[in-house]
Parts: sequence; C-alpha cells; structure tokens
Amino acid sequence: MDIRRLLIVVGALILAAGVFWPWIARLGLGRLPGDIAVQRPGSSFYFPIVSCLVVSVVLTLLFWLFRK
Repeated sequence: MDIRRLLIVVGALILAAGVFWPWIARLGLGRLPGDIAVQRPGSSFYFPIVSCLVVSVVLTLLFWLFRK
C-alpha cells in the first residue's frame, strides 16, 4: 500500500472522529468497568486499560477483514 494513501486515510479517519465526537462521546467508551481511576485530594489519575483493549481488538478485526 502506498504511504500517501495510508496517510490520507488516517487523516480522514481523524477528521471524521473529530466531526462526530459529540456522538462518539455518548457511547461511553473510556469509562468501562476495569479502567483504572485514582482520585486523591489535589490530584487524579486515569488509565483506560480496558478501553484500550477493546479498541485494540476492534482495530485488529477490522485490519484482518480488510486484508482479506
């Protein structure tokens, strides 16, 4: 695959995610059970480990389907 086409597709996907962000945020992705959230007075830490795993599985399946 040509790198120029890949960059254009990635840019279009980022643009689409930015345009549709109000609707994407309503899906609840990023606050799944299993995500690590630590709240302390004066600081907070959030690591969306389960959300990262879900996104990774979905992208892996999509790439596998498009390669075939």
